[in-house]
Amino acid sequence: MSLWFIVSIIIKRNDVADFAWGIGFVFVAWLSFVITGGSFKSLIINILVTIWGVRLATHIYKRNVNKPEDARYQAWRQSWKHFYFRSYLQVFLLQGFLMFLISIPIIFVNKFIVTFGIIDLIGISIWLIGFYFESTADRQLSEFLHNPLNKGRLMDQGLWRYSRHPNYFGEVVQWWGLFITALSIPLGYLTIIGPITITSIILFVSGVPLLEQKYKGRPDFEEYKRHTNIFIPLPPKK
Repeated sequence: MSLWFIVSIIIKRNDVADFAWGIGFVFVAWLSFVITGGSFKSLIINILVTIWGVRLATHIYKRNVNKPEDARYQAWRQSWKHFYFRSYLQVFLLQGFLMFLISIPIIFVNKFIVTFGIIDLIGISIWLIGFYFESTADRQLSEFLHNPLNKGRLMDQGLWRYSRHPNYFGEVVQWWGLFITALSIPLGYLTIIGPITITSIILFVSGVPLLEQKYKGRPDFEEYKRHTNIFIPLPPKK
């Protein structure tokens, strides 16, 4: 994350931290795999993390390329005193610390050599459900936003008909799936800190609350809220 901070100074864009998020998990996964030697089980888990991280980073890159720096970071650039110092601590190092906490199930899986069993199949199946929700919701939103006919409209189609944040739901589900694969290793239950951290961040800090606040007060969003569950996908309310 320190290296990404240097990149942010060079290109004058702090939103590179969003791109670095997914790539960072891939780095942590394979670094711990190389250090510990890994196993067949950890190889499978690392491949899943790589698929998730590369897809997310690619999605964010395509979303931001040829556009100005994200408005959140622009606001901080204008309002923060000692901007670079605070950016390093509050954006990049903080993100690196959270990345470590969330990655604990992966690190544990890489450290211990255990056989691949039924609990791993359950965990991977849950991960696949989460990956479907996150990747499909992101794709549907991207297609919606790129359609000129939808300019000024609110996305309420596809998976977004059943949840106001189906992509965030999918991301959380994936990390709970990876946690389940860690339950078969010694003290694996302690790795619950990983999914608890990402769930807390998304539900209460920088995911759902920011977007809910952004659209609060819009008549179409208030109507959307009345019919659509905030997080877990459910049939629309009448």
